[in-house]
Amino acid sequence: MPTLFILLGFRFFFWSNEHEPIHVHISKGDCEAKYNVETLQLIENYGFKKNELRLIESILEENKEIIIERWGEYFKKGGKNE
Repeated sequence: MPTLFILLGFRFFFWSNEHEPIHVHISKGDCEAKYNVETLQLIENYGFKKNELRLIESILEENKEIIIERWGEYFKKGGKNE
């Protein structure tokens, strides 16, 4: 499970066997969420509070292009997008 980055204790990552649409998982402590990166839509939330979700969304918005680029690099290298 490749970690994209850790910021303010939030770990942003995806699983090595992911599927489209491009999405990212975020974990901190016992909490986890999943977001569609392209639309910044929350898909799942397990335990994060509203203020934490707002912070996560702002981090995603700031890093959206990087996340999409890393997704493409990782899955193309693995042969999954060919």
